[in-house]
Amino acid sequence: MAAPQSPSESIDTRLRDAGLFVRQAFRTFRATGAVAPSGPALAHSLTKYIDEREDPDAPLSIMEAGAGTGPVSRAIAAHMRDGDTVDLVESNPEFAGYLQELLDTDPDLSRVRDRVAVHQALVTDLGPDRRYDVIISGLPFANFTAEEVREIMEYYFTVLRPGGHLSFFGYLYTKQVKAVIAPRADYLRQARSSWVVDEWVTRYGIGSERILPNIPPAWIHHLRKPLDD
Repeated sequence: MAAPQSPSESIDTRLRDAGLFVRQAFRTFRATGAVAPSGPALAHSLTKYIDEREDPDAPLSIMEAGAGTGPVSRAIAAHMRDGDTVDLVESNPEFAGYLQELLDTDPDLSRVRDRVAVHQALVTDLGPDRRYDVIISGLPFANFTAEEVREIMEYYFTVLRPGGHLSFFGYLYTKQVKAVIAPRADYLRQARSSWVVDEWVTRYGIGSERILPNIPPAWIHHLRKPLDD
């Protein structure tokens, strides 16, 4: 088990994460989709199916899409068991470089660094030949077009093994806020994207959660690929 971070080290790490995240969020908001890194409660809940595995002795192949500055990556690493592997996928080069540094400097990630790969790429550019037991997605679907959301969801369910789990999140009340303050075209784009998300949740969803302690408050959907797919 990794040694616990000291309070000052933990605060310093969170400040570094937040500083980089905010700078990149203002530069590339459409791809980042948030104004702060995921909080501990959200990160912990996203690892649900790393803990709840049907065969406790079988290693998992994990993917995190949209890893950002690594708050969820750290939670994944902390919950990994012997033999588990994880691909951290991040299209932003600043974030991807930071994640690579964390493999040497972060206690949880350095513990499993030989089983972690950082990919600076769009998730759909990884190719269809990979297979994962668990996919955790932080991609900002609310900022994407309906066609982009459908392409990503189809990719997830191509590389997800039968019986595997997808967990992804978004922020509460964004549609309602945009209905009031956003241009009509932006609101309609998000509405169409949310319809695609709803299709997949209706078809494959097995549970949802609200994470109110997060900033901003968030929701998580958990989906499962059928065994006969």
